Amino acid sequence: MTTAKRIQYHQYGGPEVLRLEDFEPARPGTGEILVRVRAAAANPMDWKIRDGGMKMLTGRSFPRGLGHDFAGVVEAVGDGVTRLGVGDEVLGGASLKTAGAFAELVVVEAKGVVKKPADLSFEDAAAIPTVGITAFQALTNPRKPQPGQAVFVHGCLGGVGRSAVQLASMYGVSVAGSCRATATQDARDLGVDPLVEFDFDPTTLRGRFDIVLDTAGTLPIKAAQTLLKSGGRIVDITPTPAKFARSALPGPFKVLIAQAVTKDLEEVARAAGQGTLRLPIARTVPLTRAIAALTEFDRGIPKGGKLIITTG
Repeated sequence: MTTAKRIQYHQYGGPEVLRLEDFEPARPGTGEILVRVRAAAANPMDWKIRDGGMKMLTGRSFPRGLGHDFAGVVEAVGDGVTRLGVGDEVLGGASLKTAGAFAELVVVEAKGVVKKPADLSFEDAAAIPTVGITAFQALTNPRKPQPGQAVFVHGCLGGVGRSAVQLASMYGVSVAGSCRATATQDARDLGVDPLVEFDFDPTTLRGRFDIVLDTAGTLPIKAAQTLLKSGGRIVDITPTPAKFARSALPGPFKVLIAQAVTKDLEEVARAAGQGTLRLPIARTVPLTRAIAALTEFDRGIPKGGKLIITTG
């Protein structure tokens, strides 16, 4: 069997549990592909999973690989995979349970992978899968927003927030949002207007929005309801048991956990290929230096973009 390097861990914990080690990728099974990773991107959920905060979903078998978002080249395909072939340049995400994208090779379900637009670099491609598909599904499920509608994005400069602003603008939707006071120019450059700080008074924007998207998970439900037009919807992407309970009740509030839907990821990739969707990259490091960089990002430094891990 082929051996390859990946960042993995043998127990849940802080960044000190991470190791760069050899592993043997499994052969791709039915509906799976083996990808040689060229670039991978870190997301805040990676720390949450590594800490054990999502072990109800991720399980207790070790070692576990770290990382979900990647771009690379298909090395092998399993039975039933016809949409992708060996040699295809692709982008996508590993499932919550398997992870393992911070590696030279990763085995993933083909449904969570699409062809990479030719004009998109591997680094830019790796930055978009999780945040792009989350923003896309938040805006379009159960229906796409229509030109002339309005969206409020709480936390408009995070990965999902920034993606949502750009995708909503693509649909001809006006976008308002909130961000830190120190980052207002960045948000204005994206076209966010009106723009408020996190602790704003929602009554100043009462009843103006068809969709209220809380990417930070910190917008009080009463504030979200104040912002909402009649018939609108509130989407929260940071689940808690209490939010799931509220989401099950009739009403405008729904918790979203993004799903690997191929056609959704194809639309996100197309937007990135056209230059409509772009995420800033704060730092790019090789796999051999990635643990130190992941440790710094875990502590909140630096801000302002994605950490990209390259293997070539």
